[in-house]
Amino acid sequence: MNNRREPIETGHQIIDKYFPNCQGAILAGSVVRGEATETSDLDIVIFDDSLNSSYRESLFEFGWYIELFAHNLSSYRFFFEDDCKEARPCMPRMVSEGEILKDKGVLPEIIKEAKELLEQGPEEWSKQTIDIKRYFITDALDDLIGCKDRGEGIFIANKLGELVSEFILRSNRKWIGSSKWVVRSLVHHDKELAKEFVEAFDMYYKKDDIVKIVSLVDKTLLPFGGRLFEGFSLGKNIAYCNK
Repeated sequence: MNNRREPIETGHQIIDKYFPNCQGAILAGSVVRGEATETSDLDIVIFDDSLNSSYRESLFEFGWYIELFAHNLSSYRFFFEDDCKEARPCMPRMVSEGEILKDKGVLPEIIKEAKELLEQGPEEWSKQTIDIKRYFITDALDDLIGCKDRGEGIFIANKLGELVSEFILRSNRKWIGSSKWVVRSLVHHDKELAKEFVEAFDMYYKKDDIVKIVSLVDKTLLPFGGRLFEGFSLGKNIAYCNK
């Protein structure tokens, strides 16, 4: 990996080799944000009106692992919209934060679309959705509190971490993430809260101590009514026939 060429140079070489006639290309990901590690790859977003549809492809070229996200000049909108529905704006973020490698005049409008979507934030959760999420967080927390099997506990905690991070972010109309983007999204929202979140789960994984997790969950749910179990109902038909 030490003989890898510079990211920008590699990006141009990939374009010249695979998409010489494309209308636009953007280098995105950790190398652009200044967060690259030895295992980081290059994310390259292509806009080429000769493509029939979007596709994704993984390559190893010029000493780099490369992820290509290829679109024509309209197919990218599906991914913009779908990512935003899921509250994980991967494509809009790549396009808005990336570095332009090539542009024949199409990128300013596409970048503008991406930035506008990001600024809007995800759709606000309804009261019903918040209650459903409260219930499942409560259920997972109860499972963790009562768990006697360390192996089971690890995976209960994993699930609880996903649920709580999602609740924190979505109840504040913030974008969520998965894997490393769980922590990054929390940091972007509230650095101190992100630190508290990491410390709570770290204490459990290291010392089998759930005190901080319980405290974090209760603090998170309190503004919305706290834990929810008794009286929760989902899908119940309340219409009865009198016979």
